[in-house]
Amino acid sequence: MAKVAWIGLGVMGYPMAGHIRKKGGHDLTVYNRNGAKAEAWAKEYGGSIAPTPADAAKEADFVFCCVGNDNDLREVTTGAKGAFNAVKAGAVFIDNTTASANVARELHAAAKAKGFDFLDAPVSGGQAGAQNGVLTVMVGGDDAPFNRALPVITHYARMVNLIGPAGAGQLTKMVNQICIAGLVQGLSEAIHFGQKAGLDMQKVMDTISKGAAQSWQMENRWKTMTEGKFDFGFAVDWMRKDLGICQEEAKRNGASLPVTTIVDGYYAEVQKMGGSRWDTSSLIARLNR
Repeated sequence: MAKVAWIGLGVMGYPMAGHIRKKGGHDLTVYNRNGAKAEAWAKEYGGSIAPTPADAAKEADFVFCCVGNDNDLREVTTGAKGAFNAVKAGAVFIDNTTASANVARELHAAAKAKGFDFLDAPVSGGQAGAQNGVLTVMVGGDDAPFNRALPVITHYARMVNLIGPAGAGQLTKMVNQICIAGLVQGLSEAIHFGQKAGLDMQKVMDTISKGAAQSWQMENRWKTMTEGKFDFGFAVDWMRKDLGICQEEAKRNGASLPVTTIVDGYYAEVQKMGGSRWDTSSLIARLNR
């Protein structure tokens, strides 16, 4: 049983930390900016609460983090009360935040300078995946700390893979989000077209989901998309943050992302429709308005 710290108990971090505590039985200390959320978590899972990220991290063998963006990440790591001020030598810091590859490399270097290891480990699978402990985790970093952390990470994941050096996890998450953006727009247009054509969409999807058009988005979202229900996971606001990261990275590496840029604009329209907290399948709403 390891000593584990968890920083950030949002819709993803709360259940992810719970799986580490419940499945692994690890000695877990949590920190959350909203103290009431930390208290609720500790009451549910039986862990300890720390007043700052640094207090949570001290003496931990593994420190996990899942916060909002690059700025949040820097605040809880290298900030005045950040975890990097207290992580012990030889520990592993695992960051599940979806952030930039630049900040991942920056924090990897900062951790090395202080004598501990850093893995950028963004996840895919949404809120449902976090709750069910079946996330996909794409990791950047070094082999030895990855192998040490893997048994703990697997408590909330069904697929974990070390992709490459620091930053590779974040870059892979960008690939993931680029794929999803195009898929959801294509699915939205297909359903919209089928409805306008007067087709029985249940029969249509039962048929084409067994062929080349099949995707996770189709299997899990087509029905709620036809019903105009969009409260099933990853919010539009978060997707726009992620697509912004993708576009910034593309400027650096010279990649061309014409469809991603267009779909990001469509999500901006959804935000203006009041859909900031709708899930990403709400792209169909702008076609049906």
